Amino acid sequence: MLSKEILDILACPKCKNGVAYDRDKQKLVCSICKIKFNVLKGDIPDMLLENAKKI
Repeated sequence: MLSKEILDILACPKCKNGVAYDRDKQKLVCSICKIKFNVLKGDIPDMLLENAKKI
C-alpha cells in the first residue's frame, strides 16, 4: 500500500495533476487524462506514459 506522503507528491506525467489511488486494483488513476498506472511489487508506482492504460 502506498503511503500518504508518496500519494501527495505523485502527479500524472501527462497533465501534471494529482492521481487517485485505487487500493483494490493497485492502480493510480488520472481522472483528467483518463489513464491508469500500475503499482509494481514493493509499492513502486510505474508512472511511464508508455505503460499507462486507458480507463
